[in-house]
Amino acid sequence: MLARGPWSLEHVKVRWREDHFEPSAELTRAADAAIASLRERGSPSHDGLAGRLVAHHSDAEGVLLELQPLRWALRLVEGDASASIAALCVIRAADGRWLAGRRAGWLSSWAGQWALGAGGAVDLGENPAETIVREMQEEWSVTPACARGEALLRLPHGLVMFVGQAWLADGAQVTPDHEHDAYSWWPSDPDRWPREASPPLRQMAVWLSR
Repeated sequence: MLARGPWSLEHVKVRWREDHFEPSAELTRAADAAIASLRERGSPSHDGLAGRLVAHHSDAEGVLLELQPLRWALRLVEGDASASIAALCVIRAADGRWLAGRRAGWLSSWAGQWALGAGGAVDLGENPAETIVREMQEEWSVTPACARGEALLRLPHGLVMFVGQAWLADGAQVTPDHEHDAYSWWPSDPDRWPREASPPLRQMAVWLSR
């Protein structure tokens, strides 16, 4: 864990650098191969520019992220995602239930697995606080009644995750996009979740409920 909130979304600040990240020839070849593999299995994923975490500073008020443009496909490199930054927003119903979706098999990451909420790469020039709201709209056609930043994490393969948590208004209805082939509302108590809920998802829910 790099930093722990919670932070209100207005206290998540970003400074984008003008210089682009220059990967090694080895990383470039690995990214080329990864994006080619996606296209071979029918993924509509398009390469382009995204962001990577260069530095961060957090305090009781909020968090400041320094980001740098880099090639999107570098996040696919096995074992070294070059500190590419993505955002994940865990979505809760007004009564505390958790929105879970099974990711379609053609996706670039966690294909065929159940995941919580919505997420994706931080676009060039974007604030991760904006990313989580955008991804909720794109993936589930909803906007949050309230939301906050929870943490900044570095995964073992070098991908950085900005984790947020959002609650929907009472009675809000979700509509999944083509990135999900099934979805469900899991009980507010993770101990009552179905078998398809992986241990890391359960651990995340317990951690976010504290």
